[in-house]
Amino acid sequence: MKKKLRVGILGATGAVGQKFIQLLAHHPWFEIVELAASERSAGKKYGEAVQWFAPTPIPKAVTDLTIKPCVPKLNCDFVFSGLDAAVAGEIESAFAEAGYPVISNSRNHRFDPDVPLLIPEVNPDHLELIQYQRYKSGFIVTNPNCAALGLLMALKPIHDRWGLEKVSVVTFQAVSGAGYPGVASLDILDNVIPFIGGEEQKVETESLKILGKLVNGEVQLASIVFSAQCNRVPVVDGHLECVSVQLKEAATETDIVNGWQTFTAESQHLQLPSAPQQPIYYFDHEKYPQPKLHRDLENGMAVSTGRLRKCPVLDYKFVVLSHNTIRGAAGCAILNAELLVQKGYLKERTI
Repeated sequence: MKKKLRVGILGATGAVGQKFIQLLAHHPWFEIVELAASERSAGKKYGEAVQWFAPTPIPKAVTDLTIKPCVPKLNCDFVFSGLDAAVAGEIESAFAEAGYPVISNSRNHRFDPDVPLLIPEVNPDHLELIQYQRYKSGFIVTNPNCAALGLLMALKPIHDRWGLEKVSVVTFQAVSGAGYPGVASLDILDNVIPFIGGEEQKVETESLKILGKLVNGEVQLASIVFSAQCNRVPVVDGHLECVSVQLKEAATETDIVNGWQTFTAESQHLQLPSAPQQPIYYFDHEKYPQPKLHRDLENGMAVSTGRLRKCPVLDYKFVVLSHNTIRGAAGCAILNAELLVQKGYLKERTI
């Protein structure tokens, strides 16, 4: 791109907002020019207002930016939203109504029938929904729940080639998925919590929309039976998932592994800046993948699989790992924005 697009970040002081800032610090296409947060932080310099907890320093380019209220008066071409779900719905709609493209990590609009619930490697065709949105010149695009993302990346090549009838998944989710300050230390240390509010329903329902087919401007939900059990574990970053699948057509273990290892999609063909060159890795080692060793592959944007074997209940079972705060949150939203640029949906906005 000859000129970088100007970015605003909603919820800039929160956990997801900070991850956006960290990942966009040296982005070749995007430049952060506006930061917005709650009234408590509005009017302050970002470096003074934020409780920064990333392992790298606050990027100098944003330290002295003045935080503004989350109202659609920002001088930028589009916004990323890392807002809490308690306030995201109305604010994101207000920005879209005012003509801003909104690339959201929040859950509020994921099941709006005209809003793409997007993973660029899985359902890029769903971007067509934008033309059916009620907003005049703005629009909303969302990315999915962090646990659903890694699962669906691993399922995509299987579903495309052999079809899926049933999917059972048990997740072991990192504490960073709960945001900051997250889970109390006395609850999670030396412990596993077998419940994450609303998480199982998100994985089960969002998966059906993302794997659904776009027909005449509507998404027909996939006819797959999903069952999810979600657990919080004392790991900082990286969601590990144990998956069992029943296929519509027969496939060998070699077929499935080859499907993962050779899988590429439009993000790779377009050479989007944040796209992993190899979206899915497979490990033969019986103890892989592991969060500590493999969550940062391809700058945290790749998904790792392993332990593929026959399942006595369904057909096959395997393990999936993804970085929940990068690939499963801000990183996916940034990749979504890059795809939107290449498709002509994001461009310089006339204020």
